[in-house]
Amino acid sequence: MGLGSFVKMFMPKDKVFYTLFEEVANNLKEMSGMFITAINEKDFSKRRELLKGLEDWEHKNDEVTHKIFIELGSNFITPFDREDIHYLATALDDIADYTWGAAKRMMNYNIEDIDATTVEFANIISKAVTALHKGIFELRNMRDLRAITEVCVSINSLENEGDDLLDNGMLRLFSSNIPPVEIIKMKDLYQMLEIVTDKCEDAANVIESIIIKYA
Repeated sequence: MGLGSFVKMFMPKDKVFYTLFEEVANNLKEMSGMFITAINEKDFSKRRELLKGLEDWEHKNDEVTHKIFIELGSNFITPFDREDIHYLATALDDIADYTWGAAKRMMNYNIEDIDATTVEFANIISKAVTALHKGIFELRNMRDLRAITEVCVSINSLENEGDDLLDNGMLRLFSSNIPPVEIIKMKDLYQMLEIVTDKCEDAANVIESIIIKYA
């Protein structure tokens, strides 16, 4: 029996969820960091390798999310509403899925020139994921409710920035002289990245709901 399994035997069942959510938060932080690194990599082949590496993190996140659902089905005692656990796990998993989706589009479309809109989306996503990471780790004890609330407000603000960035990016895109097929590629990428910010807000909304119910 591995050390992790041995420890889990003596861990209160309701505490398992905190550990799993914290693992997801760590995975997402790694993903957003790798995405930022890829976006800033000038060498096209190296960038592709970094983007491809996001698939492994997306798979890791799927595995942890699956564990959360297994625990949800087998544990009678949970730290907060089962519905909230399901919603939070789903929203966090979506962040990983759509981040990997954006990376795949960059590879499949052979996007070589990284524009300012894509860079800014990567920065917004990184900030939102970092805030989520803090909020999720604060859930275990709920001692600093103000900090959790500030995290949620920050993520909502970042999602609004993402909306504005999408609008402005589209305006620049459709007023440019680049070939129509390139416009279609970038439009699809922008929309995928904006969805990531939406999913961050979804997760923040669940966290806010949890602290309102249980604080």
